[in-house]
Amino acid sequence: MNTEETKAPAEETTQETPAQQPQRGRGPRREGGRGGRAPRREGGRRNEAPVEEGPQLMEKVVYVNRCAKVVKGGRRFSFSALIVVGDQKGKVGYGFGKANEVSDAIRKGTDAAKRAMKKVVVVNDTIPHEVYSEFGGAKIVLKPATAGTGLVAGAKVRAVLEAAGVNNIIAKSLGSSNAANVVKATMQAMLSMRTADQILSARGKKKKDAAI
Repeated sequence: MNTEETKAPAEETTQETPAQQPQRGRGPRREGGRGGRAPRREGGRRNEAPVEEGPQLMEKVVYVNRCAKVVKGGRRFSFSALIVVGDQKGKVGYGFGKANEVSDAIRKGTDAAKRAMKKVVVVNDTIPHEVYSEFGGAKIVLKPATAGTGLVAGAKVRAVLEAAGVNNIIAKSLGSSNAANVVKATMQAMLSMRTADQILSARGKKKKDAAI
């Protein structure tokens, strides 16, 4: 007896292709409906052009003041912040912000300082000449210094000088220690300075003519 005849024929196994397999738990996809996934958008975040960042600005909080107002239910606090902003390349500004929260006051002061940035004279990491300035009760003296001297100044004057990019200078506050007036006096002194070329050009002369 042949063994081949007694064996039962092998069952044919059929595998359904992904297209033939029924989708479980999902209804048929409808075009423009909610039944399936929406088609991918072309040009996502990966294809977006990189955003160009502006110059890096140095932000310094000079002074934060808290004011308390006594009302029927208790005390209400408000805050004010004096901020100095500069690019350390000859541009500097200051701003004053008020709000009920410290973070909001700092943000307002920073925005105001960025809008008020002005160009000042910086020569070889120092100032071109000695200058004296007064604003209110504040009195400021700034003297140029050689390389390696560093910033010899108080915290309020130092904030303005660092933001402007001055690295070698000798400064002294002679009057009031009010933060706002000291910063304003320092800014006034920085804006009043002129280089030798600017003074000669204002007189209608050149360097060679001055040497003669």
